Amino acid sequence: MVKKAKKIIHSRVGPLTVEEDRLILFPKGLMGFEHQREFALVRVREDSAFFLLQSSSDPSLGLMVADPYVYVPDYRIRIGTAEQEMLRLKNIREAVVLVTVTIPPGRPEDAVINLVGPLVINARARRGMQVPQNQLRHPPRVRLNPERQ
Repeated sequence: MVKKAKKIIHSRVGPLTVEEDRLILFPKGLMGFEHQREFALVRVREDSAFFLLQSSSDPSLGLMVADPYVYVPDYRIRIGTAEQEMLRLKNIREAVVLVTVTIPPGRPEDAVINLVGPLVINARARRGMQVPQNQLRHPPRVRLNPERQ
């Protein structure tokens, strides 16, 4: 059995041990964080739909992300040929799509997902990119708690 190389990443929730071959390269960074290129995607809990997208070099940069299809089953994104090539995607169906989650301090019941700036990840090639959307069929932000709409 081959032992995989691991990396300790510091985060606001404490140190995270991540296999190096699970790190994701964002060649263009993320909006507002263009200088941060390497991230780990860590499931918050086994039974959770949420993940932490944690910068491997900046402990203060960790974004809560989620699968948008859990909340908006008919969510669709457009991704151009140049983006597909940068991500090394042969087919858009290979992509993992995640969206950022905003949880207002002290008000988890008002949490929303942002459908405008999805993260598209080729898990096989471990490459990701934020692909802004300008023609949405849904509101830009969707509450996770439908009763709070």
